[in-house]
Amino acid sequence: MPSLSPVGGVRQAGSLFALFLDVFRMTFKRPFQVREFIQQAWFVAGVTLLPTILVTIPFGAVIALQLGTLARQIGAQSFTGSASVLAIIREASPIVVALLIAGAGGSAICADLGSRKIRDEIDAMEVLGISPVQRLVVPRVLACMLIAVALNGLVSVVGVIGGYFFNVVLQGGTPGAYLASFSALAQLPDLYAGEIKALIFGLLAGVTAAYKGLNAGGGPKGVGDAVNQSVIITFMLLFAVNFVITAVYFQVVPAKGT
Repeated sequence: MPSLSPVGGVRQAGSLFALFLDVFRMTFKRPFQVREFIQQAWFVAGVTLLPTILVTIPFGAVIALQLGTLARQIGAQSFTGSASVLAIIREASPIVVALLIAGAGGSAICADLGSRKIRDEIDAMEVLGISPVQRLVVPRVLACMLIAVALNGLVSVVGVIGGYFFNVVLQGGTPGAYLASFSALAQLPDLYAGEIKALIFGLLAGVTAAYKGLNAGGGPKGVGDAVNQSVIITFMLLFAVNFVITAVYFQVVPAKGT
């Protein structure tokens, strides 16, 4: 059971950061586990694709409905499209992808590595001179990063289409005005920022899940506890890192029209 003291928390933070460094170092070390990477990418995509789409449709609809109502109240209906696109691409899409990558893919990765840990497979690999980080962790982390970036693009498209449908059909908006307002406030760096966020969020989810899995103990109950802890820690890191990235982005990239 991990220590709940401040010293224990700092120690775990240091160990997690050390794993980040090990993953970065082992990524460029040969041989690269291509087959494992493809299998893990396919697995993560399989468990997250459908839930992501199903979550994105109502998410984009709620954003469009809320912004459409607010825009009518202040007489800015022409900016409904651009506001919806900004909200979805900048914030909603990376967050939705990150939460599902951490909740579905990350939990499965943590459970897999945790079960290997309690069966002493990780220790056996180390005895044989095989690095568990290079053999198991790196392909899973890179798979999470790849699928997070790919899903972010899909979520952006689905969210914008869902927002268009609900704004035009349910709120009586003008299709031409909705589409024409895309370029009023939105710009290409907004999409780049969303993809970078998704990439970093996928890295956080993969490394955190791997860290908790490799340090699981106490039998099956310990693995279950590790899965729960990995999801909670990932969510906390995601929101903190998202705030930092957004603050830096607004300082580096000027808003359109200013």
